[in-house]
Amino acid sequence: MADRYTDDEVKMWVEEELDWTPGLDWAGIGVSVDDGAVRLTGSVANLWEHAEAVRAAERVRGVTTVVDDLAVKEDRDREPDEDLVARAVKHEIAAAGPGAASVHAEVRGRTVLLTGEVEFNAQRERLRGAVSRIPGVHSVESRIALQRKPSADDTAERIRRALVRHAVIDANHVDVAAEGTTVKLTGWVSSYLERAQAEEAAWASPHVEHVENHIAVVP
Repeated sequence: MADRYTDDEVKMWVEEELDWTPGLDWAGIGVSVDDGAVRLTGSVANLWEHAEAVRAAERVRGVTTVVDDLAVKEDRDREPDEDLVARAVKHEIAAAGPGAASVHAEVRGRTVLLTGEVEFNAQRERLRGAVSRIPGVHSVESRIALQRKPSADDTAERIRRALVRHAVIDANHVDVAAEGTTVKLTGWVSSYLERAQAEEAAWASPHVEHVENHIAVVP
């Protein structure tokens, strides 16, 4: 099991990681830590900064969980131009390539609803991230489905090998089980980064439609 860190150390490292994150103005973010649980409070300028702040905290060693109490600042002086936002969203969908051809968007004020189908989870996440960066967008609801995939008998073993190959993940404490196109991850790792990377490795399998990540973070 990994070394323990004090809450003061974790708080300092989270603040340094926020400051180190390119493009993130974290002046309005408050950080508190209680027994490894990090709470982020305050506000950020947009949805992209919101996501980047949470990811920054999750990357820090010693963090057991992240409580997200961040808000996105509302521009109360003007309503978003839905037509302008819709055009920007359409551009991002087109830029995602032929694999996103079936994706459609509905703009409702500051919220964008995405529907349709893509082949891989990575495509779904990249598109959601791109839309979240559009000025005026404060919330992205993704209902993008993954294309139906055949199951494979060796899915769990292939994911295990991927975890072993990964330089960031200590695969010795992670268990992989597969049933049909659903994969369940259990065990423990020493950081949120390892946990996220293990899930990403599972999603990369061409035979996976669902990932249940039950890996615990034990600093």
